[in-house]
Amino acid sequence: MTTPWGELALARHPEDPRDPLRAWDASDAYLLRHLAERETPLTGTVVVLGDRWGALVTALAAHRPAGAADSSPAQITDSWLGQEATRANLARNGVAPGAVRLLTTQDPVPERIDVLLVRVPKSLALLEDQLLRLAPSLHAGTVVVGAGMVKEIHTSTLQLFERILGPTRTSLARQKARLIFCTPEPSPNRESERESNGEPERESQRDSGRSANPWPYHYDLPDGIGPLSGRPVVNHAGVFCADRLDIGTRFFLSHLPPTHGDRRVVDLGCGNGIVGTAVALANPQAEVLFTDESFQAVASAEATFKANGVPGHAEFRVGDGLAGVPDGSVDLVLNNPPFHSHQATTDATAWRMFTGARRALRPGGELWVVGNRHLGYHVKLRRLFGNSQLVAGDPKFVVLKAVKRG
Repeated sequence: MTTPWGELALARHPEDPRDPLRAWDASDAYLLRHLAERETPLTGTVVVLGDRWGALVTALAAHRPAGAADSSPAQITDSWLGQEATRANLARNGVAPGAVRLLTTQDPVPERIDVLLVRVPKSLALLEDQLLRLAPSLHAGTVVVGAGMVKEIHTSTLQLFERILGPTRTSLARQKARLIFCTPEPSPNRESERESNGEPERESQRDSGRSANPWPYHYDLPDGIGPLSGRPVVNHAGVFCADRLDIGTRFFLSHLPPTHGDRRVVDLGCGNGIVGTAVALANPQAEVLFTDESFQAVASAEATFKANGVPGHAEFRVGDGLAGVPDGSVDLVLNNPPFHSHQATTDATAWRMFTGARRALRPGGELWVVGNRHLGYHVKLRRLFGNSQLVAGDPKFVVLKAVKRG
């Protein structure tokens, strides 16, 4: 990647030389050019929200221009993979460990932010939640610049910046990318807003204006899903289908395999954790591992599990699928794999999930997958496992089972 301050070597995580997708796009480059061309140098604490693969913080840390921000930039991300990519990219470009503070969307926010750079996420809900959390740390002099591809920035995006932070305008488009400029208008109740970062305080201030944060969102499952009917679900912002039960998961819940005894089960790509929670409710002796690369998702799964008062044992892990799970240690893997990486359609994540499941399963262990019929997951499962059985299907979804032989 060419930046105004020099060349950077960047890669996604996990690094795959066959992957045609880059670790940056035109909006990252546009934002860095804008920062380099500013008449007034950036000073103070810099926070980069949603930096997808670490391109922005790597550039700012590796080639900090004279007079630029005088403290280490901080990255806030919901993606474990994005955070690992950032670590690797910083090392790849000779940036010393500790030169960038790596935070998650679940961590406390910096108390004061002088420069806020926002890479617009795919999820408007995640943007809302994070801006509301960050707003109390901004002041009238904070420089706020957002960036995204034209197709990612909508009227609703600009309205969100305007409602939460202050007056907002956009730049001209360049290479199908656009910048967002926002002038913060700090609330006079900043201290009380900062104290409201905890969930109970958010609930109590739901109608208090800018500081009211609707996330995490709580709802009860609808009728018609057997013992799960009426069960509570907790969703942090950015989790897939956060305000309702998506139809794919509902179909999967109707066809989950029965489990008995002390089986080790994995809810792989757990999202809000309702699939793993359903297993734990049906078999309290099961040991369920909830894993996802999203910090928001794993927090949602843990909250959903606790809200249902499940007596069984559970583990909650943020990471790359089943990496770190010992070989041959799992009896059952349940999976609804994503087929998007940000805006790109790709089967790379599903392939890694299936490969990891085969490694982690015991002989005779099973991988159950739900997915859109047109994705053809049965082909991948046959290549990996040598078998694939159709358990259930409708015009849109299929549930498939693959068994580890030998």
